[in-house]
Amino acid sequence: MASSTVRPEAQDRPEDHEVARRLLDSAATLAYDPATEVDWETPLDKAFHGASPEWSTLYGTAYWQEMSEAQRRELTRHEAASVASTGIWFEMILQQMVLRDIYAKDPAGADVQWALTEIAEECRHSIMFARGARKLGAPAYRPHRLAIELGRAFKTVAFGEAAYAAILVAEEVLDVMQRDWMRDERVVPFVRTINNIHVVEESRHMKFARAETRRHLSGAGRVRRRIHALVIAIASYVIVTSMVNKNVYADAGLDGKRAIAEAKANEHHKSMMRSSCAGLMDFLASARLLTKPALFFYKRAHLI
Repeated sequence: MASSTVRPEAQDRPEDHEVARRLLDSAATLAYDPATEVDWETPLDKAFHGASPEWSTLYGTAYWQEMSEAQRRELTRHEAASVASTGIWFEMILQQMVLRDIYAKDPAGADVQWALTEIAEECRHSIMFARGARKLGAPAYRPHRLAIELGRAFKTVAFGEAAYAAILVAEEVLDVMQRDWMRDERVVPFVRTINNIHVVEESRHMKFARAETRRHLSGAGRVRRRIHALVIAIASYVIVTSMVNKNVYADAGLDGKRAIAEAKANEHHKSMMRSSCAGLMDFLASARLLTKPALFFYKRAHLI
């Protein structure tokens, strides 16, 4: 499982550089500066939601039916802020893994130039998400301590397809949510702008993650593939279950204990997650990363 399986993946192919060159061209012609593109000055209008109501973890529950419209809007604002905070956490992990991957490569190469461009975009996204969460009136939501420590370990040891496929999972789940939010006129305008920026720029990151996952897998043996399939699934479970912090309910003025219980049992939200990940699961299946142990964690996270 050691050097004999790792070495082939390190060899660059012309098509890999072509993907990077196309992404560099895209970034040169279509990129945003959130500092100027997002309306940071207009005060928060509480007549709007923070996210599409259908994506709320309580949508469709008995508790949701009892809530006033003002309470529903407040909850979606806190949930959107929590998703943004989780995005920042994972973007920090992503940046470290990508930097480690390109550390000893030719800095003039298209793949390294693109990787550095992606990191620059992720830095801007993190600042944008942080400012957006603050404008929504929410605290700095962080994953629970175990998730933080698992993330610390993952960013240190993950490599190859384990790193890039986990990046892809986080980006794909956010992408589907945010495509809905950015089109929804019930969502506060500055959040729609944030989502639009993220969707456009993350589409490039997802293409790169898919290409890198396939490239690294081309040199992976059976044992390594099965081990990494499980690692990716566990990472995905931790990321997805960390998206909405349990404190959002009490912070939105709800009965936290009841809200957590109803959110946990909410079949509507589970269905939304599964439908949003259909394309992602097809990709993982085509890459032979949906092993039986991996499926256990995807099912627990309601991704399949």
